[in-house]
Amino acid sequence: MKKALITGITGQDGAYLADFLLKKGYKVYGTYRRLSTPNFWRLQYLNIFDKVELLPMDMLDSYSMIEVLKLAQPNELYNLAAQSFVGASFEQAISSTEVTGLGVIRLLEAIRLVSPDTKLYQASSSEMYGDNNYELQDELTELAPSSPYAAAKVLGYNTVKIYRKGYQLFASNGILFNHESPLRGLEFVTRKISNAVAKLKLGLIDKLELGNIYSFRDWGYAPEYVEAMWLVLQKEIPDDYVIATNSTHSVKDFLNLAFECVDLNWNDYVLEKDEFKRPLEVNYLKGDFGKAEKYLGWKPKTEFKELVKIMVESDLKRWKDWQQGIHFPWDAWNYPSEKKLLSRKIQLDH
Repeated sequence: MKKALITGITGQDGAYLADFLLKKGYKVYGTYRRLSTPNFWRLQYLNIFDKVELLPMDMLDSYSMIEVLKLAQPNELYNLAAQSFVGASFEQAISSTEVTGLGVIRLLEAIRLVSPDTKLYQASSSEMYGDNNYELQDELTELAPSSPYAAAKVLGYNTVKIYRKGYQLFASNGILFNHESPLRGLEFVTRKISNAVAKLKLGLIDKLELGNIYSFRDWGYAPEYVEAMWLVLQKEIPDDYVIATNSTHSVKDFLNLAFECVDLNWNDYVLEKDEFKRPLEVNYLKGDFGKAEKYLGWKPKTEFKELVKIMVESDLKRWKDWQQGIHFPWDAWNYPSEKKLLSRKIQLDH
């Protein structure tokens, strides 16, 4: 039986990847940070919480990485752990770089020292391209990061290539463009929109505040992207691959489709606020997955319109279920604004 170790297993990609690998017959280990309230809702949502072995590890602590590698002895390691919200990286630049950039170096050193036969997948990001002038971005496109998060990702990306060449480690980068799902965090604009649309439809709120609605992104469906991660590590030779859809849409496009799902007009509810804009904007991203299609046999399946519908319908069902008193794994309780709304409703009911 193959063994896989997933750092960041509690995140969107980590949960979907764990589910995918379990169905492939893997023994799955996942790392998590020790917190006062561990965030396992995604694993519970997918009904796999009791099927994975969870191990405490910190991307700031090399010793904890070595201990986990010794314990799990993984054939494959998927490094998905990061401070992954770009906006927050401007507010917490040093800690974001410690985790997202230097954390990769610590992990590579741990692999080199105690588990050199482990295959490493590093989650790189389209944000590394920054606000570029290229029609399409592929594996050869210049990297020009426009945020501390992106700069940290470039550090990790380049270090993976150095260790691959210098120490002959099997270490590959997946340069994933935006990929969304009902398991996306509420701080990300797509889920912020789908969640707000559901609440607006049900009369729970009366407005949605956003930043730049004219930025363009290449959006795909997360469960399909984790398959690409796995395919990267099934190759005999390590390499780097762009995972994308070869299409791009604006935040405004997402708004249009999301509000259409519930027969509302976004112009009646959305307010643009400067406070939600980044100090440096990335205005346009559009990936070329040609290499992944040629060498991995991978291509996206879910169209943008269907992705938006999946997310809105999922959040609408969550809020309706909550109104009916149904209990289910959910992230709303982890966010102050949502928790205030949930608590206020409970107080009114009593």
